[in-house]
Amino acid sequence: MIVKIVDYDDEKCRVTYDVSDLSTLHLDYLHDNLPEENYIENGSLRIVMYFTRELYPFQSDMAKLRLDDFIAREEIEMWAFLTEFVQECNE
Repeated sequence: MIVKIVDYDDEKCRVTYDVSDLSTLHLDYLHDNLPEENYIENGSLRIVMYFTRELYPFQSDMAKLRLDDFIAREEIEMWAFLTEFVQECNE
């Protein structure tokens, strides 16, 4: 599974993730069971998340200075969450 942030909007506190390299089983499971807005595009899952201003991962001054680090951390956190989520599918 590969997770990449493909878009974010500071005004709307929105982050869009592209999740690729999924089996058809896991793709369908995530699409059908994730409560967040999501859709399938070109064989990948797109997840759109809206955050409160306080929880938005790119809202701090430090995030503005080290944006690449914050994006990488957010991608890793989403990967970890989704990996645990698809474990339910395997059980």
